[in-house]
Amino acid sequence: MHLTPRRHAALATIAALALLAGCHHKSAPLPEEAIAPSVAPAPTATLTASPVAIDLGQSVVLNWRTTDATSVTIDGIGSVNLNGTSNATPSTSTNFHLTATGPGGSVEANARVTVRVPEVPTVPATSADNTPDAIFHKNVQDIFFDYDSADLRPEASTAIAQAAAYLVAHPGIRTLIGGYCDDRGSTEYNLALGESRANSAKNALVSAGVPAARLRTVSYGKEKQFCTDETEPCWQQNRRAQFTIDR
Repeated sequence: MHLTPRRHAALATIAALALLAGCHHKSAPLPEEAIAPSVAPAPTATLTASPVAIDLGQSVVLNWRTTDATSVTIDGIGSVNLNGTSNATPSTSTNFHLTATGPGGSVEANARVTVRVPEVPTVPATSADNTPDAIFHKNVQDIFFDYDSADLRPEASTAIAQAAAYLVAHPGIRTLIGGYCDDRGSTEYNLALGESRANSAKNALVSAGVPAARLRTVSYGKEKQFCTDETEPCWQQNRRAQFTIDR
């Protein structure tokens, strides 16, 4: 069939319209972000303490804020609301630690509080243990005697050696040696025995190197008792040579 130019143009127009109609009904592809799985946002958290430095016994206020969290815990306090405040009274400097957890993961926050603890006062240098007399008696100790005897016991040698070393090292100290007895026997007899005991201690110190001019003796006999019970342990306390600083 022979087509005229007019008929040929009409057929071309119809074909173009059909093609456009088919394209109009074809669905456009979806963007990639529209079909990707959704991801939960990660939680955020802040934790502050006010004040950040306190004296022992005082309190601080903790303040915290979170987003996208389902649970919040603070070490030492436990589970808390997602947002809130709480009072705390730490006894030592403390680092408060918060953990917020949600579908998107977990996050931590910290707040440091310094606790000032008062210092314990030191013992003054002039305490009883550091007085000249206390130091003297620590180094120059009394010696004891058997009943009715002025002879030094074997164990007295250690005390004499220690006393002599201290006195030689401190040449400015003069020493008074008192002789004592228990209350058995006459006053006259015990005065003489007390003098013998004081002289025995003096002679031992001189032999150990202490100048005799720095030593003075006196007998108290049975006139000054350290113990008044009528027992052997008590009498033993009274049979002694006592050393004191001679002022």
